[in-house]
Amino acid sequence: MKKIVTGSILAALGLSITCIAQAQVKPDTLVKQRQSAMTLIGKYWGPLGGMASGKAPYNADVVARNAGYLDALSKMPWDGFDASTKDVKSAALPAVFTDSAKFKEAQDRLQAEVTKLVSVSKGGDEAAVKAQLGAVGKACGGCHETFREKR
Repeated sequence: MKKIVTGSILAALGLSITCIAQAQVKPDTLVKQRQSAMTLIGKYWGPLGGMASGKAPYNADVVARNAGYLDALSKMPWDGFDASTKDVKSAALPAVFTDSAKFKEAQDRLQAEVTKLVSVSKGGDEAAVKAQLGAVGKACGGCHETFREKR
């Protein structure tokens, strides 16, 4: 009986180690995933930025839809900035990994501003929406200034 229990424990331990190894994502995959999320953020931010700057006509339906997408997308890229990715070629500056508290602050700020945009977009007040679009743009730009290579 003791051999069966010991064998079962060892088998379970081996299985759990195998599962952990399979769950680890390659650094270049993490970079591609975070870049994909950022690309989608750009896609849904583009029309909103145009409205904020007056280059596109204001459309409350597009604002509400895109704000909802940005709310989900603004939470996605951050786990892709794992320390294992610091040597993978990307636009991320070393400060992402050396000043992680400030980087986390920038992430939180973006997410908070996008959450406010979602809320404001439901009110129908164009001036309030445009002001909040400015706050979201500032949060995006602030992070890019400190943590993204200029291209």
